[in-house]
Amino acid sequence: MHIIGRRHFLAAAGLSLLTARPGFANVGARTLLFDNIHTGEKLKVDYWAEGRYLPDALASINHVLRDFWSGEVYPIAPELLDLLSTLRGRLETSQPVSVISGYRSPGTNAMLRGEREHSGVATKSLHMKGMAVDIRIAGRSLQAVHAAALAQKGGGVGYYPSSDFVHVDVGRVRSW
Repeated sequence: MHIIGRRHFLAAAGLSLLTARPGFANVGARTLLFDNIHTGEKLKVDYWAEGRYLPDALASINHVLRDFWSGEVYPIAPELLDLLSTLRGRLETSQPVSVISGYRSPGTNAMLRGEREHSGVATKSLHMKGMAVDIRIAGRSLQAVHAAALAQKGGGVGYYPSSDFVHVDVGRVRSW
């Protein structure tokens, strides 16, 4: 029997924290399904495989989550994709993530802030940095999506039952 010293154990544990994302093994593939409710586009894509994010898949996701008002495409944070993947797993669903709003250009964000029905749009919205998405998931209640997102403690979570979506982002942990 081989006994590992405490220093070796702690060093190995530290290394595993640097190479593995919470809730993910570093083997296999990570898959996401999207349904953009404004454009009608649907996407099923392996966005991570063999220990790395896949550039072509990320480009496809960036396109589907683009600002549907202006058509502007912007890089979506891979951490947000991991958050969505974990959320789908937590909800035990194979349904796509229905996208209400992904990336928003600064111009679109300013326009929405000026409209009465979008009074909750933040001046410095993380949507403008590709770090936020407003979603719902078919077959899961909005309350269940909200509760699962809060339980992840992966960033901000906003609950908008009157507009039928949950906001998730990879900013600091907070809720409203």
